[in-house]
Amino acid sequence: MIHVTYGNNLIAYLSLEDQRINQSVDKDKIRYLFKFTNDLTKAIKYSYAESLTHNERYVKCEFIHDLNDDLYMYKINLKPYGYWKYEVYEVSWTGAVAISAGNAPINESDVLPVLGTHGIVQGKVEQGKLLVSETAGNEQVKYTQYAETTSNNYIYTN
Repeated sequence: MIHVTYGNNLIAYLSLEDQRINQSVDKDKIRYLFKFTNDLTKAIKYSYAESLTHNERYVKCEFIHDLNDDLYMYKINLKPYGYWKYEVYEVSWTGAVAISAGNAPINESDVLPVLGTHGIVQGKVEQGKLLVSETAGNEQVKYTQYAETTSNNYIYTN
């Protein structure tokens, strides 16, 4: 499970290399497309992860919190708060990697014309849960602590 507080960048360390599908290209030709589905509203959001560290043990994936989603610039707004299902899809390139419109698939079923600079979705390599917590002080539901009364309360019955 991944946990993030709303308003912060999302950083996840995932074992994506273990499930890698396309072994014929180098690691630098692989990117990861994330599909986030909100458990309550069923809203779906897509974003590529900025892979900062890619080694045998894990892949560090980072998303930038922004009020406006941008699939290609790693920006995502994970609101409403709560639980989201995430699915990770491996996308590979045979030529230069270009995460931009027309070069990178926009979802898991997008098929682009065959060209070295066009990414190809290889398949799902990971899935799990993401918890987006509310920012402290900005909770949607606020509770007040019970304060004891200084006087006695009486109940009369007939």
